[in-house]
Amino acid sequence: MGVIKSDFLVIGSGVAGLTFALKAADHGKVHLITKDKASEGNTRYAQGGVAAVTSCSDHVELHKEDTMIAGAGLCHEDAVEVLVKEGPERIRELIELGTQFSKNDDGSYSLAKEGGHSRHRILHAADLTGAEIERALLARALAHPNIEIFEEHIGVDLITEHHALGNLTADFNICFGAYVLNKKTGKVLAFQSDFTLLASGGASRVYLHTTNPHVATGDGLAMAYRAGVRIANMEFVQFHPTSLYDPEGETFLISEALRGHGGILRNELSERFMEKYDQRLELAPRDVVARSIDSEMKRLGSKHVYLDMTHLPDTAERFPNIFRHCQEALKIDITKEWIPVVPAAHYMCGGVMTNLSGLTSMQNLYATGEVAQTGVHGANRLASNSLLEALVFSHNAFKKIIQKKRRDFSKVVIPEWNEKGLENKEEWLLVRHNMAQLRKTMWDYVGIVRSKEQLNRAYRRMRLLYEEVEDYYKRTKVSGELIELRNLTAIAYMIVISAQRRHESRGLHYMTDYPEKKEEFLKDTIIH
Repeated sequence: MGVIKSDFLVIGSGVAGLTFALKAADHGKVHLITKDKASEGNTRYAQGGVAAVTSCSDHVELHKEDTMIAGAGLCHEDAVEVLVKEGPERIRELIELGTQFSKNDDGSYSLAKEGGHSRHRILHAADLTGAEIERALLARALAHPNIEIFEEHIGVDLITEHHALGNLTADFNICFGAYVLNKKTGKVLAFQSDFTLLASGGASRVYLHTTNPHVATGDGLAMAYRAGVRIANMEFVQFHPTSLYDPEGETFLISEALRGHGGILRNELSERFMEKYDQRLELAPRDVVARSIDSEMKRLGSKHVYLDMTHLPDTAERFPNIFRHCQEALKIDITKEWIPVVPAAHYMCGGVMTNLSGLTSMQNLYATGEVAQTGVHGANRLASNSLLEALVFSHNAFKKIIQKKRRDFSKVVIPEWNEKGLENKEEWLLVRHNMAQLRKTMWDYVGIVRSKEQLNRAYRRMRLLYEEVEDYYKRTKVSGELIELRNLTAIAYMIVISAQRRHESRGLHYMTDYPEKKEEFLKDTIIH
């Protein structure tokens, strides 16, 4: 099959990718690739909501201040200003596209309050906000004649001048699209485009315990890293304080909104413990709450703590999905029984470095959503800012691209994928075990609390795994499983080497050897 050409190539079908695709499709042909069903991804599982100033009792300066405080000194102020000032307009667009947020009896929007926020500003659709936003955007994308969605397709590598043939004597560091594996046929296809957007989401599946779905394997991040694109702040992995403790089942998120609604954290001695750690109690930023829970578990030797919602009258109505899941998974009635919870890897605050228009360090390559590091989140993301960031910066990437004069790359020849290589089934049985080893190593040594010795141990193991997987990859026909293993190995390596460079404790990166913040580290950790 020849090269598949379009004006815009979008990698990822969450809120970031769909927002951009819908806007770009009015200006050219859009090819959108997604590794699973188009509806599958982190957006769909976002429970809490989307933060924006929509109330007369709120103000963008307050939203900015809350974001900057949560980010522990590393937020880029200009990026935060763009987020909070442009956010309300993007929310209005979302509503016009058909998103239905929960309302009060008087018809006003029901605004929740979450950790780190000084006002009630979280718009939500019960406790399935991400699924509602995904529904509205995907319905529009499926109906648009200029958008073609390729499900069950996973990116392999970006196509750059190193791959392309033709008259490139004066050009360098350019993205021409991506090589993409059709998971159903096993064939790798070349998708060529004038502009490529990475909207592939996060990579928290690099950890043993995570709230993320199986697709969150950092594919776009790893592709950008291999192409030499700048990556920043990979040491800042947000662990959500409360996921359901279910030894027999998949990790399930227990939304921040439950604590915002009045939930109380208790240890196994039934004590409310957050008063020992922060005056904001359960509504402290996520990094503080996660470390506090981790400390209580270690102090008492317990496997989890509890979230108490039994004193609140409307829990089942406000959180119907969580109520139902706890009943089905653990036979718990959360209106009468405490919920066992434990921290789990949740969100990547670092990612592909971009400017305020989503442009990366590579020409014609943009990134938005969780895969990107826009500067908004700093060392710790404020709750419910992620969906808003995706909306705002996908819009800005679209605006920047349509203003650019397109260059003529008609003489560029994109070679087809070289499929040489024999798959060694016996060796793959050994290599695939690296996935379990990788995730456990990251959980044990690069988790909520870290030390120099733990990071050194993790580095030695990651270096070996990285080399083993890359060696096997070069000798083997690609598969979806191998691509994900390769990408997660690269993600783990980036997290470890970034963490080793930051000799302080800030936000989500807590080092027992360096428990204080240091002015000399008041900067991004950049690798490429």
